[in-house]
Amino acid sequence: MPQHSLDFSIWLPERAQHIESVLEQFLPPASIVPERLHEAMRYAVLGGGKRVRALLVYAAGEASLQPGSETSAQRIALDHAAAAVELIHAYSLVHDDLPCMDDDSLRRGRPTVHVQFDEATAMLAGDALQPLAFELLGMMPIAPALIVQATQLMARSTGSLGMVGGQAIDCDSVGQILVSEQLQQMHRMKTGALLEASVLLGGIVAGAGSATRTGLESYAAAMGLAFQVVDDILDVTSDTVTLGKTAGKDAAENKPTYVSIMGLDGSRQLLQSLRDQAHAALLPLGPSAGRLAGIADYIVGRDR
Repeated sequence: MPQHSLDFSIWLPERAQHIESVLEQFLPPASIVPERLHEAMRYAVLGGGKRVRALLVYAAGEASLQPGSETSAQRIALDHAAAAVELIHAYSLVHDDLPCMDDDSLRRGRPTVHVQFDEATAMLAGDALQPLAFELLGMMPIAPALIVQATQLMARSTGSLGMVGGQAIDCDSVGQILVSEQLQQMHRMKTGALLEASVLLGGIVAGAGSATRTGLESYAAAMGLAFQVVDDILDVTSDTVTLGKTAGKDAAENKPTYVSIMGLDGSRQLLQSLRDQAHAALLPLGPSAGRLAGIADYIVGRDR
């Protein structure tokens, strides 16, 4: 059955299961040297996670194509791009959980990589996942110019002006009082940049035109921020078992969050506003953007 004909409630778990099998294929087997490193890489990536970033790649690719026009090369390229963003995300979590950063012992309901293995192995696993992501982008069977665009986008979104830079600001902000504009900048970099890149990668692979890319950019900006607002709300309202990670940690460490600055009600109002912005950005794209609209609702409504 074509993907565009599947109901969203069926499409979402189907795509999540699909990217799990793709990642299983692309990761080095734990049986080859260095075995312990490869085992840690697979532990970090497989067997958990919402796969939101991969879902955004697939949904944005679908939104950028005419129904029935997807080629086998584009399907393969979307798999590569979706796997790449999940590998980058996994590497960032492994490093964020280290004792020198957030010092977390639980991730996705099980011990973090440095707890399950050791700190050195965790650091190296993250180090190895990052270049593997760029290798997959370089292997996409699409026009070389599009590969260059995709690679540059990923590099910008994950470097000092994106994800890593946002984490640096986060580390420097512990115990400080930030205004909402400063908090928004930090989270647009730390969390939003890779989410936005996931959307735009799907558009690049599918050959989206300038008008479609504009809509995707506006949608991605709203949802990149919304994802972090939900995280901040859940850190206060949920529990460790539900989240699969330590709840209440931000408040315990005196980290600035949307809830600490805007309050719970204010954060929820902001979240609904961001959802509305995301939906409005998709209107010019028409019915083909239905998956992206569904993901917006899924992100806003998630409980873990």
